Parts: sequence; C-alpha cells; structure tokens
Amino acid sequence: MNMLVSKLEQKWIILTFRQPWIPAMAACKVSLSTLPPEPVIPSKKPFKVELVGGKRYSWCTCGHSKKQPFCDGAHKTKAQGLSPLRFVPEKDATAWLCGCKYTNNPPYCDGTHKQDFIKSAPLHEPGDS
Repeated sequence: MNMLVSKLEQKWIILTFRQPWIPAMAACKVSLSTLPPEPVIPSKKPFKVELVGGKRYSWCTCGHSKKQPFCDGAHKTKAQGLSPLRFVPEKDATAWLCGCKYTNNPPYCDGTHKQDFIKSAPLHEPGDS
C-alpha cells in the first residue's frame, strides 16, 4: 500500500508542478519576433526617376509593389510590419531610387546592390508571394 501511495503522490506532483507551456512553446512554429519582415529584392539595379519638387512620394520598402520603386499597398497583405517611406524632394531632380531595398540611404541608391549578398540573392518576381 505504501508503494501505491508513493507512486500516486509522484504522479500528482508531476502533474501539478509541471509547466505545460514549455513543451507547447518548443513545438510551436509561430514566429514571435517583433522585427519587421525582410524585404524582397525586386531589382538588382536602381530605378532612374524624375522627381517633382514639393510632391509627396511613397517609396516601396517591402519589394512587393508592382509599381516599383513606388508603393502600391502590397505590404498590407504580403509584408505586414513594413510600410512605405514617404518623402518630399525640395526641388525637381533626376534621382536613382534603390531597387534592392537594402540601401543605407533610403530611398536613394548607395550601391548596396553591388555587394555579394545582393548579387547572390534571388530576384523577386511579381507573381511570387
């Protein structure tokens, strides 16, 4: 009888004090990161555009827009967490806007597309998700 009670007590202790959320979290495949998603690469070259001074532009940061280099709202369904970069040029100018989305001087191209990590990355096609 003593043996039966101790086995029951052990079972009760295990069931009472275990932390059921630990195995559930280990098996969970949901990303809990608060970081925004990485942009896709729609072009490995910059876009030459004529900008009008005083006009507001929305530069696509996610890479999913079909109106590159500008935003068409595709981030709302394909890259939640990313939003366009809005900017207003001071004067009319010809500018090279980044096509790879990894520039350190957004929205302008800084030559990042020449680096190996961009050259070797897959190019995003508009039909891809």
